[in-house]
Amino acid sequence: MRIGLLTDGRSGLWCDRLVRGIAQHEFEIYAPGRPAPSRVRRRRPGRGERRAFTGHLSELAGALCGEGGDFAAGLYGLAALARDRGLGLSTALRSELAVRTLEAACRTPGARRVAHAARVPDHLVLAALLERALRPLSYGWYTEDGLGAVDLCHAASGGTTALPGLLAKHFCGVPLLATEYGVQLRAHYLAASSAPLSAPVRALYAAFQRLLAAEVYRQAALITPGNAHARRWQEHCGADPAKLRTVYPGMEADRFTGESGGGDPSTLVWAGRIEPAKDLVSLLHAFVAVRDEEPEARLRIVVAPVRDPEGAAYLAHCEALAGRLFPCGAAVSFEEAPDPADAYASGCVVVLSSVVEGFPVGLVESMLCGRATVSTDVGAVVEVVGGTGLVVPPRDPRALADACLALLHDPERRERLGAAARARALELFTVEQSLMAFRGIYLEIVSHCPVRREVLDADGGPLLFATPPEARVPGPIRPEGALR
Repeated sequence: MRIGLLTDGRSGLWCDRLVRGIAQHEFEIYAPGRPAPSRVRRRRPGRGERRAFTGHLSELAGALCGEGGDFAAGLYGLAALARDRGLGLSTALRSELAVRTLEAACRTPGARRVAHAARVPDHLVLAALLERALRPLSYGWYTEDGLGAVDLCHAASGGTTALPGLLAKHFCGVPLLATEYGVQLRAHYLAASSAPLSAPVRALYAAFQRLLAAEVYRQAALITPGNAHARRWQEHCGADPAKLRTVYPGMEADRFTGESGGGDPSTLVWAGRIEPAKDLVSLLHAFVAVRDEEPEARLRIVVAPVRDPEGAAYLAHCEALAGRLFPCGAAVSFEEAPDPADAYASGCVVVLSSVVEGFPVGLVESMLCGRATVSTDVGAVVEVVGGTGLVVPPRDPRALADACLALLHDPERRERLGAAARARALELFTVEQSLMAFRGIYLEIVSHCPVRREVLDADGGPLLFATPPEARVPGPIRPEGALR
């Protein structure tokens, strides 16, 4: 079958594994962040287009303000203006007309109090944010030789990444599969707390992201969360539980080979990207208690290359704290390792101290290396670890220290947990398991939601084998849209 793969640019490795691992299907890559030049000719809007644009934007803005607008009608109406009538949405959404339309929606009786508090600068910022988020509406992809020609759209993320899939379904009837290893709405909420936006803009743009997520979940044929934590978020945001299929992200197990119980018996290892959410401060304080009972213990902190000022500042803070807590300097080391497997293999226990976590990839890597783990109970940690590691509450240095000491004092337990951790990771979290799941999901969707199109050859006759055989699976007739 022919699959349109929508990627956000941050899932390149995952998409590459999918394309190479399921070679029997034809994949076409679409990156909403870097669109191909549009084939839709843009022109100056006439009076009718301006009136239609105002009406559709009013519907969308009314939904954001909570005064009864129809988000879906506004979204698809704007897309139809761009697709069928050539309206340049990027210019229109930054125009004075757009700002006035947003202002009118915020001042409508019945709008939320936070919308009433918005001022002209807030409307300008909100218009710019909406223009950026809605750029996929203007792409020339929704034609019979673009996304309209595929049998299935697979979005590698939710939110604006899945927006072209929504339009392909709306205009061309192509079914949508949405995969979320990290729920985009959750990521937006976390990022918005530190963004330099006013309260009205933050609230209205969060409403846009929430309504977009709900529309993706409503229109998707199936949704594949990467873990139960993401699944709960999706259900909370309105996803139908009958559409959900958990598919764990696949790891290349061959890169992480190791024997349980190996490594330096007095070394703890932390490895990952450094940021405040990883809570290395609690880990350093916990290690003080570890050193009180085990003076020979060492903590090796292996950090990924730091590429942002916030990470650099947090790393400097942690290094300074380690210098004050351990003046001798030999107990704690900060370093970079080109190969994560080497870092995990150097110690006997791997520690995760995060206060916020989605799917803990580093934890799976350490399990594949056969290492016993001590982790905080956040995100999908308990689901990943199962019974193969120790889990403690977050922001509790004493509990973290006690768990580390329990494993440092008991080599047999470390070896037993490490072996169980590797067996669990090989069973659940490999690339092969992920690819096998998506093979079955593709067939399930196409067999129950086939695209009904007539494909002709060069002579004008029916093109043989244009419809995938999976679309003609024999069996009882189900109601339209039913998948099970």
